[in-house]
Amino acid sequence: MTSTTTAAGRPQRSRLNRLTRELWFQVVLAAVLGIAVGILAPGLGEDLKPLNDWFIALVKMIVVPVVFCVVTTGIASMDNLRKAGRIGVKAIGYFLVLSLVSMLIGLAVANIFQPGTGLHVDPSSLNADDVPKTATEHATFTGFISSLIPASLLGAITGDAILAALMISIVFGVALNMAGEDGAPLTRGIKALSDVVFRIVGWVMRLAPLGTFGALATVVATYGAESLKQLGYLIILFTATCIVYILVVLGAIMRACRLSLFGLIRFLKAELLVALSTCSSEAVLPQLVRKLETLGIGRPVVGIVIPSGFSFNLDGSAVYLTMASLFLAQAMGIDLSWQQQLIMVGVMMLTSKGTAGIAGGAFIVLASTVTAVGHVPLAALSLIVGIDRILNEGRVFINVLGNAVATIVIGKWEKDLDMDQARKVLSRSGPEASAPVDSDAETGTDSTKVRVDS
Repeated sequence: MTSTTTAAGRPQRSRLNRLTRELWFQVVLAAVLGIAVGILAPGLGEDLKPLNDWFIALVKMIVVPVVFCVVTTGIASMDNLRKAGRIGVKAIGYFLVLSLVSMLIGLAVANIFQPGTGLHVDPSSLNADDVPKTATEHATFTGFISSLIPASLLGAITGDAILAALMISIVFGVALNMAGEDGAPLTRGIKALSDVVFRIVGWVMRLAPLGTFGALATVVATYGAESLKQLGYLIILFTATCIVYILVVLGAIMRACRLSLFGLIRFLKAELLVALSTCSSEAVLPQLVRKLETLGIGRPVVGIVIPSGFSFNLDGSAVYLTMASLFLAQAMGIDLSWQQQLIMVGVMMLTSKGTAGIAGGAFIVLASTVTAVGHVPLAALSLIVGIDRILNEGRVFINVLGNAVATIVIGKWEKDLDMDQARKVLSRSGPEASAPVDSDAETGTDSTKVRVDS
């Protein structure tokens, strides 16, 4: 009888042990603890902010090397360089269409549900000092082009500007490809460097629960429930819009690709949870690159679409921009015509591309649009400063998931997606999406290994 109990107990202990060692479960547990600390000990919660700052800093440290290794080796190993140009053109076209669709959805929701109507805010009561100074630092087209050109070749690789690193990586990859056999030793060296970089990524991602714990403890302690009362409707409406956007728009795209959206969400659960809790897309870029390669997408597609997508394909931010802009106009009692609203969308399409890679980019784009269109005073931004961090949750989640979907679309379009592999990985009975951290995971890619259930 004793042996039977022991035998029966082993599988359960094994499952529990395996669960506690998975990154997504550790992140969820850390999130719950962080919220509890923020509610019960707000003073301590505010002091935990450095945990998230340190985690984000560690991730940013490794993002550019990941982009350089993946893009350079992907292009260098191509048989046909025209493919790189094709991928880039298709990606930019897809980004522009999805950005426009996202903005129009936000516009429609704000017009139908009128979240700001009834607030009757007096412009003279607003304090422009409450608007962060960074929000007034508007981007220009010339400034954007300047940001693409690094001070030196090595500076782009060792810096933290993703767009500059992407451009240099493409140029470097093309040069290696054209060099042929002469460049082969260097290509092999960069591939070896890629293995080392992803080992470091694995180590950094093990700290994600600490970053999550610090981020949520700080947010709950800082904002609490009081600041959400007046703006609760906007938060609920934006959250509901994000959910509908995921299910309808991204769901339709995945159905067109004959793949499961929910399977993709399960596959990327650890990365989505980290992005959601830390409110940083960059925090998951390195892991997302490796995960999508595991899904069966070619490295050239992943290497070009993901880094450029995190700068240009911010669908969640696009939904936020039109909703927040109309909310401010409604709160001030300003009635915008359809012509004015469409002009506003056009301005946002331009300014949102010019703030790529800037921290708090969506808020800066909103400030740029308010100033350029002139429909509401800049001080009106103070109305949503307090909840911008909360609205950022939905923005980041859609940004990450949307870029994963974009990579699948471009991969399928380019016939560089192994559909059998993708279906196996995304199916419930297929390989595990997130492998637990164990003794064999010293390669640093523990969360991206594919293991087949026996």
